[in-house]
Formats: sequence, C-alpha cells, structure tokens
Amino acid sequence: MKDLRVLLYVESRFKVNRKRVRAVVSRVIGDQHIEGPVEVSISFVGNRKMKEISDRHLNDGKIHNILSFPFAEGEASVMPSDALHLGDIIISYPILIQEASEEEELVDDRVDMLVEHGLLHLLGIHHPV
Repeated sequence: MKDLRVLLYVESRFKVNRKRVRAVVSRVIGDQHIEGPVEVSISFVGNRKMKEISDRHLNDGKIHNILSFPFAEGEASVMPSDALHLGDIIISYPILIQEASEEEELVDDRVDMLVEHGLLHLLGIHHPV
C-alpha cells in the first residue's frame, strides 16, 4: 500500500525486522479493503515500560504481551493530514520472545501474529475465529 505510514519505535536492545512489520501491516490493511492514507504506530518495549503503560491505562498490575489503543473509539478518525489514524500498538518484546519459545515458533512469526492481532483490534475486529 502506497499511502501507508507505520511509525515504528523499537527499544535499541531489541531486534525487529522493520520491513517485515510494514509488510504485515500492508497485508492486513489490504485484506480489510482499506484505501487511502493510513497511519499506525507500533512500539516494541520492555516489560517495565509495558507494566507502566498497563498500570496507567488498565490499572491491572499485569504485563501484557500486547496492548492496542484505537485513536478513536467507535468511529474512523481523519486528521488534517487526511490520513486515517488507526491508533497505537504496544508489544512487550520479552513476552513475545518467551511466547515464541513456549510455542516453538520463530520470533519473526510471533511478531507477525501480534502485529496482525493488534491491528485487527484497532480496526474493531476482536478475536476472529
């Protein structure tokens, strides 16, 4: 997708294939037949930062593998740039490493799954079968 902006933040000690993340986002956006400029923010953080975010927004004291925060609940949002701002996806890198190990899968495959999962949540699609 030509008009896709994926704002990636990766803490320096984590290894994330940025091209692959962008490709997953592009595929999911295409699969959902979304056209026009789209923007999404994806952050890979450590457990301390994830707990801080979780405490601030959910107040549950947990370290989640992923959190997603839609830009606007219940409706599409268009900012002055005319881009559809989907929201933020935050992924705990240490948790995804642990889950990949437990499931005996490649780390990149786990990243793909979590990015897709978070993006679907931002699009209002929750836990598809």
